Amino acid sequence: MNSLPAHLDHLVLATPDLAATVADFARRTGVTPAPGGVHVGFGTRNHLVSLGNGGYLEIVGPDPERPDPGRPRPFEVDGIAGARPVTWAISPPDLDAAIAAARAEGYDPGPAQPMSRRRPDGTLLRWRLTDGDDAHPSGLVPFLIDWGGSPHPTASDLPVTPLLSLSASAPDPAAIRPLLAALGTDLALTAGPVALSFTVDSPRGPVTFR
Repeated sequence: MNSLPAHLDHLVLATPDLAATVADFARRTGVTPAPGGVHVGFGTRNHLVSLGNGGYLEIVGPDPERPDPGRPRPFEVDGIAGARPVTWAISPPDLDAAIAAARAEGYDPGPAQPMSRRRPDGTLLRWRLTDGDDAHPSGLVPFLIDWGGSPHPTASDLPVTPLLSLSASAPDPAAIRPLLAALGTDLALTAGPVALSFTVDSPRGPVTFR
């Protein structure tokens, strides 16, 4: 089993059809993801599963109950052919310090931007996150997130599929590793096409998503 990255907050499984992907996850694992909420103004919503150890999986796709936001939805959910892992997030102890430290190492993760979503119970969650470096849009380098005073998604009663491994491939892994080090984290990398893969444990045994 691969060691898991330091400060892992969540993985993002993007899909053009949220309902179908949630149903597929439930069929494959025996665990049904919980509704997460609506991303106000972005035209997306999500379902969540705890990965254990303070991390979670976000399954995100277009919100059929919201109008077209008039701009591309996050994580390219309008353009992908099917569900796939697209990126991951870490939550360092101090977001601003982590950004400054990464810049000092030659990698700019981008400025911290405010975001929010409303849970089904009406609670508005607010957080800050970086939007990444346009020079490295592969999703293999994580974005950074700080939940501030909002309860972390894993603080609610989420169903659980423990994360067993997270890995990726890239044409030049040696170009990615220093960027991960600048963020104080790591990722199991091999040479190959750009791809992110993870495996969870479940009542139906280990299940891999790629």
